[in-house]
Amino acid sequence: MSQGLGLQALAQSDNPPTLPRTEVVGSSPMPGLGLTREQIPLPVQLLRAEDLQRSQALDLSAHMGRRLGSVTLNEVQGNPLQVDVNFRGYSASPLLGSAQGLSIYMDGMRLNQAFGDVVSWDLLPTAAIASVALMPGANPLFGLNTLGGAISIQTKDGLNAPGGRAWLNAGHGARRLGGMEWGAGQAALHGYATVSHFEEQGWRAASPSRAQQFFAKLGHEHDNTHVKLTLAAARSTLNGNGLQEERLLARDWASVYTQPDTTQNRSLLMNLSLQQQLSSALSLNANLWGRRISTRTFNGDINDDSLDQSLYQPNAAERDALAAAGYSGFPTAGENAANTPFPRWRCIANALLLDEPAEKCNALLNHTQSTQRQGGVQLQLSHQGQFWGWTAQSALGLALEQSRVAFQQSAELGYLTPERGVVGVGAWGDGVRGGTVDGEPYDTRVDLSGRTRTASAWVSTTLSLSRSTHLSLAGRYNRQDLSNHDAIHPGGGVGSLDGEHRFARFNPSLGLSFSPLAGLQAWAYVGQGSRAPSSVELGCADPQSPCKLPNAFAGDPPLKQVRTTHWDLGLRGGTPRHLQWSLGLFRADNRDDLLFVADDTSGFGYFKNFGKTRRQGLEASMQAQPMAGLQLTLNYTWLQATYRSAERVNGSSNSSNNSAVEDGLPGVDGVIDIRPGDRIPLLPKQLAKLGLDWQLNPEWSLSMDWQGVGSSTARGNENGQHEADGLYYLGSGRNPGYGVLNLGVRFKRAGAWSLSLQVNNALDRRYSSAAQLGPTGFDAQGNFRARPFARNSAGDYPLQHSRFAAPGAPRQWLLGLNYDF
Repeated sequence: MSQGLGLQALAQSDNPPTLPRTEVVGSSPMPGLGLTREQIPLPVQLLRAEDLQRSQALDLSAHMGRRLGSVTLNEVQGNPLQVDVNFRGYSASPLLGSAQGLSIYMDGMRLNQAFGDVVSWDLLPTAAIASVALMPGANPLFGLNTLGGAISIQTKDGLNAPGGRAWLNAGHGARRLGGMEWGAGQAALHGYATVSHFEEQGWRAASPSRAQQFFAKLGHEHDNTHVKLTLAAARSTLNGNGLQEERLLARDWASVYTQPDTTQNRSLLMNLSLQQQLSSALSLNANLWGRRISTRTFNGDINDDSLDQSLYQPNAAERDALAAAGYSGFPTAGENAANTPFPRWRCIANALLLDEPAEKCNALLNHTQSTQRQGGVQLQLSHQGQFWGWTAQSALGLALEQSRVAFQQSAELGYLTPERGVVGVGAWGDGVRGGTVDGEPYDTRVDLSGRTRTASAWVSTTLSLSRSTHLSLAGRYNRQDLSNHDAIHPGGGVGSLDGEHRFARFNPSLGLSFSPLAGLQAWAYVGQGSRAPSSVELGCADPQSPCKLPNAFAGDPPLKQVRTTHWDLGLRGGTPRHLQWSLGLFRADNRDDLLFVADDTSGFGYFKNFGKTRRQGLEASMQAQPMAGLQLTLNYTWLQATYRSAERVNGSSNSSNNSAVEDGLPGVDGVIDIRPGDRIPLLPKQLAKLGLDWQLNPEWSLSMDWQGVGSSTARGNENGQHEADGLYYLGSGRNPGYGVLNLGVRFKRAGAWSLSLQVNNALDRRYSSAAQLGPTGFDAQGNFRARPFARNSAGDYPLQHSRFAAPGAPRQWLLGLNYDF
């Protein structure tokens, strides 16, 4: 993106909010092509550093969720730095195995990680952001995974962000934030650096988190040469205890289902960029970058395999094993669910006997660790001049990227405590110490290494056919080679993750923007994008070896690329500095979409290419400045995200599954059938946002934003037919709509000091941002309960299933002190 957007605003962040004048937007991740918004045939959304600072949002994802149109957040992980960002029905998520559809770039460097295309929002240097462009649609210039859009971030440097700032914030949940930034220099040598620290105890039980970031950029300009070197480091320890069963939320909104759920991230980054003006019309841009990310997770979870087992009174052999190992106090008779809400003795005994701890232990401690090394080089030649008599801006680019990934996973069996923690018993899922499940060795190990090489070439041009008519053409060819090596089951075949894969495709786009009337502009766009399957999906794609993510991987028969075709058209207009509005329609069709499909016999599943999905809708937005110092924004989205092909998926927690309806056996494993037109889960049909920024006088300013989010389908209710029966199936199959109001005030006297107060969820509404159907291991009082029902006519023990929700934070306040120097 052009360096021009929002840079003067950084030095004047105390000025009253105003509607932006002429804004220059980059049409590709690399600088060099600076187009005005009127030249781009898409409704691009822009934000600047002053917008982030004024909103007092925790990070970029939080600001986007509060202020940008068509953006919603799902807090499935239960941590404010680990949210799923959804835009027009496509996601950028930190969760391994999620279907990603948004690409993220910072200064031309791709931030989607090699292993699963995930995005770690906690590693983004929020304080260093100068500007952000949210580009909608399948734009081939942004490369792979740009199915629904791209986020292009430009960072500050010593020239566009001179001076210094220090800040200190404290608030609800023992939240503390502090940091400092400083920029200085001249064209010959300039620099910028920022460091920040975040920590909190969290508003939910057992949810402390901590994150630190460092970012520095050194720049040099001489004649027509611009060189910049960026170094960044980040580390975090985040606890996000995920969804909670709705009956337990009703008892205690801050409660957690199980704990811990800890993610540790460490990141190092280097980016060297060069911009060389070869002539008045020709420029060369290049960047060389590298990144290393290490991640560890440690999660305590319920062992679903134990829920239909007898976990209470140890038998004679188990009591002998306990006594021989020196244990005492175990019951000799009479232990049952009524007098033992948290059983443990059969778990310990089976671990000693190497018998069936995988069925008799009601909890798991899941461990993962991964190391990713990514690097690449990009070159782009840009030309601005005449082409067949028309003014044209054109670019030709090449990119080479390589990544190496090492991923290990293991699980230790254990038992639940009344605090919902897990005590391990030394029985690991290694095929030996974990015993057996249904006669098969219990083995959850993964030791996977992967290498990915991607080569890309792209070309684009924007022709100004007249002063108000602009034609855009672009295309990009991507070839990706992926190699997986399984250290546990090498050699290929059933159960092995070994594999060699190649994916190649050329994606084009065509767009037109024009003015049919004075003060009115129209746009029309069609483009294609693609996403190659990641190692996660390729590692769980064998119907003969179904798996249950994230606990296991299986073999990898070939999968196809996801292909997206996107259409966009609309109108925009307004008056300079007083009013801007837009109204548009969009449609995106995915072919060979990737879906986790149920296995009929086991209840587990595998990834496969799903025929077709569709995301279409309407967007409306308005920015107005009715008076000096007052800015209003309004965004509305109507989204229809649906499956367009029939498929069968796991529906064990859905009351309409085949076992419950056809066989009359509720509460046991079953499947449901998706029909064309069924809604994709967790994507609300309606979304409205209202924002207000008001500079009352030179000292006082106010801000307000409100988000109204419509209801959505819960995961597990893909067919939309789930209905609670109050016995086997609890809770609805939907996530209710909600509204959240956030308020802010800032006071600044003449001088460098300022004081701010931010109140989020000011009306203290209880809401959930996501919902999922699943089996529950607890009763209404919060006690663990296995075999909640008697054996049915088929000899199985039904389970109780419920709706789980991602609870939103209650009213929270944050007091801030800021010093500019």
